[in-house]
Amino acid sequence: MSRYGVGPYPLRLTTPTKSLVFGGRAIARRLGKRGLPDRSVAETWECSDVTGSESFVESGPLAGRTLRRVLIDHPEEVMGAGWSGRYFPLLTKFIDATGALPVHLHADDEAARRLEGQHNGKTEAWHILDAAPGATALCGVRDGVTPDRLRAALEAQDFDAVLRRLPVRAGETVYVPGGTPHTFGPDTLVYEIEQTSDIQQHAMRWRMEDGSTVGDAEFDANLDMLMQQVDMASRPEFTPGLGVAVGDGVDRVFLSAGPHFALERWRAGTAEPLRRSFATGQVLSNVGSTVHVRTGGHSEQLGPAQTFLLPAVCGEVEIRGPADVLFGYLPDLARDVRGPLREAGYPPDAIARLGAC
Repeated sequence: MSRYGVGPYPLRLTTPTKSLVFGGRAIARRLGKRGLPDRSVAETWECSDVTGSESFVESGPLAGRTLRRVLIDHPEEVMGAGWSGRYFPLLTKFIDATGALPVHLHADDEAARRLEGQHNGKTEAWHILDAAPGATALCGVRDGVTPDRLRAALEAQDFDAVLRRLPVRAGETVYVPGGTPHTFGPDTLVYEIEQTSDIQQHAMRWRMEDGSTVGDAEFDANLDMLMQQVDMASRPEFTPGLGVAVGDGVDRVFLSAGPHFALERWRAGTAEPLRRSFATGQVLSNVGSTVHVRTGGHSEQLGPAQTFLLPAVCGEVEIRGPADVLFGYLPDLARDVRGPLREAGYPPDAIARLGAC
């Protein structure tokens, strides 16, 4: 990154934590993430450019700078040729739903601009890392439900009367467009990738920050805004993803993809390392044991449930197995998703089930 006279290297970021009422200790105990507070943690924001919850670079020549500052100074080096933008476009999280999340939705891009005064909304995807037997999620409005019926059921807190309850299984992923009412938990551990945003509208009579009661006037106002933003036709489905063998004991699974993000899971044994080339910045999160990551002439360890941002200028990464990692990125859908999957023999309808690709 030439402005500071340094070459490309993986950026280790700080991870803001959120101690919300539905959290527990699963991110530390089940994923092995170190350095968390000695209390319940609902979310760790692994790569964040949300104002007020920004990630900072922890090490190397850029240490102490916010992700936003790095991106402003080095837009093409971080994100790839021709990229420009005001902030890093991806937000990634580990979420511990020891308890159930509140029923809520996030505005889509159009509603965010029209109703929230925001540049973009929040479409997201959940990749299920672990879930108790019988775990479920609510996601989308049932077919045939009218807006009036939805509003009445939300007022009565009778969510199953109007929302779709889906089975949740480890290893599956669901692409959740903005405007989709949803919740998951309890006993569910998720990796989430989404547009950079923290806007949301809740349908609960309690606050997720501390469990305190929401008064009637505020509750009614929340439902008014939610009903203006809801997409009554959005009915996402979980998918196991689309796998592609890329080496001896190296597997690549496309989990979710759309214009706002793509998410892949790669696993490797010990016969040969995982090797990945890329033209855009990659959020690399480790969901297995400690691995050695080599990129841009640098080699560093990445521990369990830790994350690197690999700038586009690195161009490639090598990870020696055994490895189990996630790559999140802003895709060129034709080049990065549709092309490889079509070459692997997948038909367009199978590819479309990954999201909006």
